[in-house]
Amino acid sequence: MKNFGLVSAIIYTGISLVDASLFLLATLAGKYTAVERIGGAAWVFLLSMIILMPIVTPLVKKKIGGSGS
Repeated sequence: MKNFGLVSAIIYTGISLVDASLFLLATLAGKYTAVERIGGAAWVFLLSMIILMPIVTPLVKKKIGGSGS
């Protein structure tokens, strides 16, 4: 299996979804509007994706053993 791009995309998208879900859970305790909660979760998801893409992709590529192009 040399499709490290798809595998890494699944991994960092999953982690980002977990991060956004944890944000939503954390905001249940406060008095936030739905717009604030959803907007914050979207922001956390986006930032997690940006941070994780360049980290996860090389790790998956190394684990799978791809030489790259």
